[in-house]
Amino acid sequence: MKNISRILLIVILAVVINSCNSDFLNTTPADSLSENAVWADPILVELFVNEMYRGIGHGHHECEVGSMTDESHFIHNYGTNQVVASLITPSDIGQWSAGNQNAYRWPRVYEYLRNANMFFENIDKVPFEDENLRKRLKGEVHFLTAYYYHNLVRTHGGVPIITKTFLLDDEFEVPRNSLKECVDYIVKNCDDAASMLPVKQEGAELGRANKSGALAIKSRILLWAASDLVHENWYGSYEQPDLVTIGGDRTSAWTAAKNAAKAVMDLNAFSLHKPTGDAFDDYTSLFISKSSPEHIFSRYFIKSNGWDSEDSNTHSPLFNGPNGYAAWAGNTPIQALVDDYEMTDGTRFDWDNPEQAAAPYENRDPRFYASILYDDAPWRQRPATLQANDPIGEISIRTVYAGNDVTSDRVYGLDTREGPQQTWNGGYTGYYLRKAIDITVDPEFVYDGANQEVPWTFFRLGEIYLNYAEACIELGEDNEAKIYLNMLRDRVGMPDITETGDALRQRYRQERRIEMAFEQSRYFDVRRWLIGPQTQDMNSTGIVINEFADGRVEYSVHEVGQVRGWDDKTNFLPILQDEMNRNTMLIQNPGY
Repeated sequence: MKNISRILLIVILAVVINSCNSDFLNTTPADSLSENAVWADPILVELFVNEMYRGIGHGHHECEVGSMTDESHFIHNYGTNQVVASLITPSDIGQWSAGNQNAYRWPRVYEYLRNANMFFENIDKVPFEDENLRKRLKGEVHFLTAYYYHNLVRTHGGVPIITKTFLLDDEFEVPRNSLKECVDYIVKNCDDAASMLPVKQEGAELGRANKSGALAIKSRILLWAASDLVHENWYGSYEQPDLVTIGGDRTSAWTAAKNAAKAVMDLNAFSLHKPTGDAFDDYTSLFISKSSPEHIFSRYFIKSNGWDSEDSNTHSPLFNGPNGYAAWAGNTPIQALVDDYEMTDGTRFDWDNPEQAAAPYENRDPRFYASILYDDAPWRQRPATLQANDPIGEISIRTVYAGNDVTSDRVYGLDTREGPQQTWNGGYTGYYLRKAIDITVDPEFVYDGANQEVPWTFFRLGEIYLNYAEACIELGEDNEAKIYLNMLRDRVGMPDITETGDALRQRYRQERRIEMAFEQSRYFDVRRWLIGPQTQDMNSTGIVINEFADGRVEYSVHEVGQVRGWDDKTNFLPILQDEMNRNTMLIQNPGY
């Protein structure tokens, strides 16, 4: 292997040009960097590791993971329709093959894992003057390796564990490791990273891997590894079940998950966002703030004019904003999620309750208002061309009729597909995404700074509390679980959960759905709980709102034209046929 790949060289050179003085540049040829040159220079090695962070992705992409589960409907399709209808095949996995999902894509993730292996093969020969830097970089790459594999394993089951770099002329015939071996390997990398990294990063190092983040990966993967998905036979007859299941004692698995979450909590390095008395503002700021005591590991962004690459764009206000604000609608929440937000007294919302059905957006969990844009929700100032229609800046979904029935003249809402602005970008569900979107960013001016600096938080204390509570419930420790569930609810002013047993389990799952909405959790929760038939086998729905001259306002739920369906095989993605052809020792996942 004479040279590092052309792509990596371009990245390294670009960063070096922007980061180093001219004297340094004059010592290095402008057209190439030999492998020996990279591993002889601590600066280049650090840049090599910096580039590896791109492999973790983020969740601010145009098409979000939530649109492949029962959170939202992506109006532009991009292969989401076949995912939610369970129509994916080894030759076509829909949106999962798109750049938006690079952090989960088999070929892309293995590219980064190759870089990790290259790093470990060479790091000990690099002439560091500061051994602490060598140790820190090793810890970061162990962290990144764990993160890469935890994404691959949750989407594909057991995968090949590759610990060496392969050259072009090497024979690449590698079998899949068992699911247990993969989980153990992820845990080992988490433990190695935790032993080498500081508890948290601050100042100039903010955004780098830390001990807390490594232990958070461990918490997430051990919770997943204790769940029904990998302990029950949902797949029927399959030639190698150890690729999709883990044997052993469930009590031990849940205990390991509980202990992993507790290890993060016991660091005492993070705390829940303290209530200020305004639950809406508190929950909103948790996802907008660049600095929160709850954030364990996040990716940070810098506002820039123009269009950034897919790896680093943060144009959520444009991607997800209402068309009446010159935005693209994108990932629009579906009615199933909206209906799952409780009333402020902790009871379920019910369309059969006449009072609630007449005013469905009143007296709801504050997290609803901080996460979903609904009819009459306050938002930002309209584009100049529409300010006369709406000087206040409120979401407009309803159709207003001049008479008392739908045959009379009408005016469509500004944020509908029949409104006056960008009809092709109007949503179908009657809702738009609000969570993690900066209201101060004007989506109308994408080339003049319409990207936001809102970080993407991969791990936060709220998730760790939920992980801990779930493990406690499964171990029969209901009272302990409720302590941490009610901490999360208390900070948004919601009443305590009091149930026990299976009723508590269901309340917990409901709480996790709401607390973690649009944070790339629900897709995996549906699968690890084996509840796909209950949550996915129903077509997407939204709301139609009609207002009549006599003052009546009618709300009706309707299908939005996206067919959904469930097949148990989609608990895991298929291995791409190209990968199967490249490596004949691979065994395809069940059902494909």
